[in-house]
Amino acid sequence: MNTEMQLSNIERQTQIVIYLKEHKRIGVNTICSIFSISEATARRDLEELAQDGRVQRVRGGAIALEKSPPELPILIREGEQKEEKQCIGKAAAKLVETGDTVFLGSGTTVLEVAKCLYDHQGLTIITNSLPVINALVGRLGIKLIIIGGILRDSELSFIGHITEKALSEVHADKVILGARAISLENGLTNDYLNETLTDRAIIKSSEHVILVADNTKCGSISTAFLAPLSDIDTFVTDSKTDPEFIQSLREMGIHVISA
Repeated sequence: MNTEMQLSNIERQTQIVIYLKEHKRIGVNTICSIFSISEATARRDLEELAQDGRVQRVRGGAIALEKSPPELPILIREGEQKEEKQCIGKAAAKLVETGDTVFLGSGTTVLEVAKCLYDHQGLTIITNSLPVINALVGRLGIKLIIIGGILRDSELSFIGHITEKALSEVHADKVILGARAISLENGLTNDYLNETLTDRAIIKSSEHVILVADNTKCGSISTAFLAPLSDIDTFVTDSKTDPEFIQSLREMGIHVISA
């Protein structure tokens, strides 16, 4: 395509994004062939697009970066990807040991983890999630510590200054939380800023952070930045998650479990 040689960097990168919208994936070699440019230039284009949050960088090229849709209330989301979330819940629960103090965040995938912990003994569970409380209340082998605050109706979780103040007074051996979207370049993002600030305080309450999320959350981005991927120690996902995405996380030093 000889005319492409005259394209500016911005025009060429725009064309790459348009190509991705149709084909979902593009390789460095394909970019070189279409635009008659060097591999170094092609890689630089992809790096710049990834930094701008317009593509998802993967080994040898890039894939389309999907914008995460607005989050529905938790009671509606509970039926979405149910089988995948149950598998994730079972796998994540196996990471919890007798005597652990574990913080369980909000969300439907974390709720599946909580359900799988019901028969565990000798646990201390800290949570700001009403559904998690309801799932574990009355269990003799589990001590519940409830973090209060402002109730977010759609998520049935406690957030805000009171919650964050209480979080500064507790420490957990492990934190298990979810995220609305996970991107290799943009890290963890959510779509509600006030809850994001609370989730940051949750992450700080432990040295070992376990992220649980199904395949639909991977390679996407939402509105509010939560945390860099370097804050995550273990990622538990389902078998449908893109293997290249998983490999990229492992190369970052994150332990990945595919349930």
